[in-house]
Amino acid sequence: MTKSILLVGVGGQGTILASKILTIGLMEAGYDVKMSEIHGMSQRGGSVSSQVRYGDAVYSPVIEKGQADIVVAFEKMEALRNMDYLKPEGTLVVNNEEIPSMSVIVGDEDYPDDVLDEISSHVKAKVLDATKLARDLGNEKAANIILLGTIIKSMGLDSIDWDSILEANIKAKFVELNKKALKVGMDAVA
Repeated sequence: MTKSILLVGVGGQGTILASKILTIGLMEAGYDVKMSEIHGMSQRGGSVSSQVRYGDAVYSPVIEKGQADIVVAFEKMEALRNMDYLKPEGTLVVNNEEIPSMSVIVGDEDYPDDVLDEISSHVKAKVLDATKLARDLGNEKAANIILLGTIIKSMGLDSIDWDSILEANIKAKFVELNKKALKVGMDAVA
C-alpha cells in the first residue's frame, strides 16, 4: 500500500529540508520512496511543494489531486491552494503562519482574512502555530521540523530512529533544538 505525503510552503520555510529528512528516514526504514519537489519562485517567497510517496513498491513520485494521505502546509494560504490534493479521509495540518505573496506586498491583492474558515468549510484541519512553538524553543526556523513531527506521528512512523537521522543531516549546533522540535510536532497531533 503506497502512502502519499504533500508538503507545501513558501520559499525559506525549510519545506524541502523537512521532506529530505522524511525521505531519508523512510528509506532507512526499508521503504521504497519517491520524492519530487517544485521550487517555483522559492528564492523570492514563492510557493514550494514536495511530494513524498512510500510503500513496498512506488512507481511514481507524483501525487494526483484527491490522493494525498496527508497534506502539511507550512503557511495557511498554501493549505488553501493545495487542500484539493487530500483524500476524503486524509489529514490536513496547517501552520497558522501568514506570509504575504509578492502581489500582496506590492498592494495588487489583499491577504484574505478568512483563510482558515474557508479551509474548515471544506476539510477537517489540524491548525497549529508551529512558528510560535519553534520561537518558544529558541529559533522559529525549527518550525519545519515541528511540522515534520506532525507527519511522523500522523503517519505512524514514530518507530524510526529520527534522532540519529537528525544527527546525520543537521548541523551539529542545531541538532538538540531540532530533536526538541520534532517531539513538539509529534505531541501536537498525538
